Amino acid sequence: MTEELAQLPFDELVRRVRACTLCQDVLPLGPRPVVQLSESARILVVGQAPGRRVHETGLPFNDPSGDRLRDWMGVTRDTFYDEQKLAILPMGFCYPGTGKSGDLPPRPECAETWRQALLDRLPNIELTLLIGQYAQNWHLPEGRNTVTDTVRHWQTYWPRMMPTPHPSPRNNLWLRRNPWFEAEAVPALRERVSMVLSNSA
Repeated sequence: MTEELAQLPFDELVRRVRACTLCQDVLPLGPRPVVQLSESARILVVGQAPGRRVHETGLPFNDPSGDRLRDWMGVTRDTFYDEQKLAILPMGFCYPGTGKSGDLPPRPECAETWRQALLDRLPNIELTLLIGQYAQNWHLPEGRNTVTDTVRHWQTYWPRMMPTPHPSPRNNLWLRRNPWFEAEAVPALRERVSMVLSNSA
């Protein structure tokens, strides 16, 4: 399957991703893969999976989490949604449903089926944001035990990668308990994003 995907033109690969129905029997609202991809993108944002609002609109990070993420990055909505500059490839492409403490984990089928083939077709990525534990566990297999520990050691992965907590309002307490993130890591992130985008202009 991976070999077959590698032979596809990029546009056809993305079309197949957006038409994917692998998990249709277990998704509460049915499949609606939400990704933003272009071979020219310089920044890659790796989230968890679309929430309900993103599922309804088809626009990634079109919610309060996205507002905070764009603030952390220091970018406008126009820049964030410019696929020529910024790719968005969550660990799960469809809304997985809600459990007792928030959204369920991303379905594993996405990463197993599509992820490596897509990453291999993004040759210009200079900065990857790894948002939350699922992104960090996949992209940093030698990583640390917790999101807090991984994010605290963000400079280990710098400047190619930046692990972050999830920007969800559910994480307001985490941000209050870890003020160093917005005091130290966010300014570095904004500077790096600005540099990468100016190089791509």
